[in-house]
Amino acid sequence: MKHPLRRFASPPSRGAALAVRQSRPGGALGGARLCGAGGHHERGAALLLAMLTVTLVATLASAALWQQWRATEVETAERQRVQAAWILTGALDWARLILREDARSNQNSGNPDHLGEPWATPLEEARLSSFLAADKSNNTDDTLQAFLSGEVIDLQSRMNFLNLVKASGSGASASADISPPDLLAFTRLYRLLDLPQSELDAAVQALLVTTRLAANDPQPSHSALIPAKLAQLAWLGMGRASLAALEPHVTVLPERTPINLNTASAQVLSASVPDLSLAMAQKLVGERERNPFRHIADAARVVPTVASQLTDANHDVRSRYFEVRGRLRLDDTVIEERSQVVRNNLQVRVNWRERITSH
Repeated sequence: MKHPLRRFASPPSRGAALAVRQSRPGGALGGARLCGAGGHHERGAALLLAMLTVTLVATLASAALWQQWRATEVETAERQRVQAAWILTGALDWARLILREDARSNQNSGNPDHLGEPWATPLEEARLSSFLAADKSNNTDDTLQAFLSGEVIDLQSRMNFLNLVKASGSGASASADISPPDLLAFTRLYRLLDLPQSELDAAVQALLVTTRLAANDPQPSHSALIPAKLAQLAWLGMGRASLAALEPHVTVLPERTPINLNTASAQVLSASVPDLSLAMAQKLVGERERNPFRHIADAARVVPTVASQLTDANHDVRSRYFEVRGRLRLDDTVIEERSQVVRNNLQVRVNWRERITSH
């Protein structure tokens, strides 16, 4: 007798087995689906790798292009710097030559230094190629597109700030004191320009302390250095607004200098002569434009009431110190150079030079 449950243990039919195999993940349909997904993944990875390669190549190419551009810009800037330095040096040498020839002419004729001489005529901005000879070997179209301008300023047309302290002696016997006549002159100038007197007094005291220490104490100190340029008067406590107002009338020179009556402004003339009013100073300016003063006595005849106050110690009709200013424009770059020169007979020597670049 057969067991009643044996029929349940009989093998499944062929159709059922096939259905089971097809429903399993490893079946025919599942395997086909998996093979299709793997191909898509491989194509996506290849596309991603290609995109990364293109990005890397583009990055490297951009970096190389930037390096080449930077090298070109650096080379251009360096070339412009060297060219500008040579051009401004040439302009300075040209100004020195003019001052030297002026000194030769003054020695031969006894003429004074005045604002009608060639050195006092400013050079308006002109294209650099206009200074070159136009010949067959010179093609101005290939020259540097540069524009040059400049001027020469008589520094003895201004009041020397270092005149305020009078030094004497040397070594252990060196001494320094405030010069009362010069302090009164600067006080009058400050009054004419409506500047604070307290600022002047503090600057003079600081200059006195610095000068005394420089003469007697070789050790470092907390005092300011002795100024060599007008802007360095800020070391003595002068404000920027005061320096801007004083610039046309005040300078800093390494030795005591008189004022040139032929080139000084009316404010400087009025401040340097105790009883000379601004109106009388304007009269002097008008007279010298027609006939430059060959001697101090010529100026004294114009204003006889103050003739005794025009002295050789404080006034002159010739100058030794000048400032040469050159300005070079290259495209959108402007390079300015200022040089202080001193003229001793036929020798014109440079004391200092400074260069300023702006865009």
